[in-house]
Amino acid sequence: MPKLKTHKGTAKTVKKRKNDYVIGKPGSRHNTGSKSASFNRGCRKGSNLSKADQNRLKNII
Repeated sequence: MPKLKTHKGTAKTVKKRKNDYVIGKPGSRHNTGSKSASFNRGCRKGSNLSKADQNRLKNII
Protein backbone atom coordinates (compact mmCIF):
# COMPACT_ATOMS: atom_id res chain seq x y z
CA MET A 1 0.00 0.00 0.00
CA PRO A 2 1.42 3.45 -0.89
CA LYS A 3 2.35 6.05 1.69
CA LEU A 4 -0.31 8.62 2.59
CA LYS A 5 0.57 12.21 1.83
CA THR A 6 0.27 14.84 4.53
CA HIS A 7 -2.59 17.28 3.95
CA LYS A 8 -0.58 20.53 3.99
CA GLY A 9 -3.55 22.86 4.56
CA THR A 10 -4.51 20.98 7.70
CA ALA A 11 -0.91 20.62 8.88
CA LYS A 12 -0.50 24.41 8.83
CA THR A 13 -3.51 25.05 11.07
CA VAL A 14 -3.35 22.09 13.46
CA LYS A 15 -0.43 21.49 15.80
CA LYS A 16 0.09 18.01 17.23
CA ARG A 17 1.00 17.95 20.90
CA LYS A 18 1.79 14.96 23.09
CA ASN A 19 -1.75 13.68 23.54
CA ASP A 20 -3.95 16.11 21.63
CA TYR A 21 -4.21 18.52 18.72
CA VAL A 22 -4.34 22.31 19.14
CA ILE A 23 -6.00 24.68 16.67
CA GLY A 24 -6.34 28.44 16.56
CA LYS A 25 -9.61 30.17 17.31
CA PRO A 26 -11.61 31.56 14.37
CA GLY A 27 -11.89 35.30 13.96
CA SER A 28 -8.40 36.12 15.22
CA ARG A 29 -6.65 36.82 11.91
CA HIS A 30 -7.71 40.31 10.85
CA ASN A 31 -9.94 43.30 11.77
CA THR A 32 -9.00 42.83 15.41
CA GLY A 33 -9.09 46.57 16.11
CA SER A 34 -12.88 46.62 15.97
CA LYS A 35 -13.27 43.51 18.13
CA SER A 36 -13.38 43.62 21.91
CA ALA A 37 -10.19 43.20 23.92
CA SER A 38 -11.59 40.20 25.77
CA PHE A 39 -12.36 38.49 22.45
CA ASN A 40 -8.80 39.09 21.23
CA ARG A 41 -7.36 37.76 24.50
CA GLY A 42 -9.46 34.64 24.25
CA CYS A 43 -8.31 34.03 20.69
CA ARG A 44 -4.68 33.92 21.77
CA LYS A 45 -5.15 30.75 23.77
CA GLY A 46 -6.35 28.48 20.99
CA SER A 47 -8.52 25.45 21.54
CA ASN A 48 -8.34 21.67 21.48
CA LEU A 49 -9.88 19.42 18.87
CA SER A 50 -12.63 17.04 19.90
CA LYS A 51 -11.83 13.33 20.15
CA ALA A 52 -13.98 12.60 17.09
CA ASP A 53 -12.01 15.11 14.98
CA GLN A 54 -8.71 13.78 16.34
CA ASN A 55 -9.59 10.30 15.12
CA ARG A 56 -10.46 11.71 11.70
CA LEU A 57 -7.13 13.56 11.42
CA LYS A 58 -4.81 10.76 12.56
CA ASN A 59 -4.06 9.60 9.01
CA ILE A 60 -3.98 13.07 7.46
CA ILE A 61 -1.23 14.63 9.57
